[in-house]
Amino acid sequence: MKISKYTIIALLNLFIFSNANSQEVSNNGNSEEVKIYVNATLGNDSNAGKINSPLKSLSEAAKKVNALVGAGSINVILSEGVYALNETADFNPKNWNFTKKNRLLISAEVLPNDIQWEPSKMPIIVSAMPFNVEKNNEKEIIGGSNYGILIQTSHTTIQGLRILGEPVHETPKAGVLIRNYPIVWDGKELSDLVVTQCLFLGNKFALPNHLGILANGSALDVNHCVFYGVKDAVVMWNRKSENSQLHHNLFLNMYGAAVWTWSTTSDFKFYNNVASNVNVFWVLDKDEKESFTVNNSILVGYNSLVNKGGGPQDFGTESKSNKIMFGKDLNIIKSGELNIIEDQTNKKFLHIKEGTLGSEFGAGLFK
Repeated sequence: MKISKYTIIALLNLFIFSNANSQEVSNNGNSEEVKIYVNATLGNDSNAGKINSPLKSLSEAAKKVNALVGAGSINVILSEGVYALNETADFNPKNWNFTKKNRLLISAEVLPNDIQWEPSKMPIIVSAMPFNVEKNNEKEIIGGSNYGILIQTSHTTIQGLRILGEPVHETPKAGVLIRNYPIVWDGKELSDLVVTQCLFLGNKFALPNHLGILANGSALDVNHCVFYGVKDAVVMWNRKSENSQLHHNLFLNMYGAAVWTWSTTSDFKFYNNVASNVNVFWVLDKDEKESFTVNNSILVGYNSLVNKGGGPQDFGTESKSNKIMFGKDLNIIKSGELNIIEDQTNKKFLHIKEGTLGSEFGAGLFK
């Protein structure tokens, strides 16, 4: 049988088109790698989410992910721009199977270690949704809360994002606290969340970032992140957080606590972190069940070293026990500050100036 050149060209075009689709958005779940593109400036939520027809919002990307059926990796790729969340971006793919290798990845299009990266290229996530009202037994309003990005699955990585809080008056009156949780990991039997190369920014009065990462699961790995001006950085809660670690992070100018190990087991690893000008360095659970070791880190400037208990409204009380073991390679300086680069055009914006105190630990966005 003779096949014309036009038939061959048509078949080649069909192959190319099908192959391109298999690497982007797929609704049948047969793809090993799904890519969903999001662009806050050029996108539209009625688009398919392909590279040439991106979505506009992260919440719509979450809905695309949740509708997929199958197994493999799913990459949600965000271009630079401002993503105002009018509703929680709820990632809950019940019909998709992830593994440690084949993950859900929510990442910037350009990452800090890329040659073309600069601080202005980081996608900016800011919450702008209503708060869920909270009442006590007397039906009195005691607060409100909302979630920015909610992850309800295992084997997830969030990478390269600039994450803000929400412009709100955090304490409208005594006993009432309004709070935004930018990243929440919550669900049953969750394992393996990596948050890496993210910049968490906040301002106590103008843009409160109540808590960068609220995690309920095991194998949490927060690394190479910068927490600047936020209230609390990382809280592990509600169920045992086994095999978890924080390393190569910067905790700067925080009016809360750097780390809360409410549900964390003693195998928790904390190393190569730098904290400066923090209200409380560490908060244990109220019963102080576990002991932890701090390695190869530095703390410069703090009000309280280790507390126990606490909650959204407070930071607990001073711990009198010896549950935090500080190795010889930990430098603790009660007062002082580090040399932080505030030039927004500098690639090392909000990092420690090279050659000055604290820079030797390799903490910050760059791996």
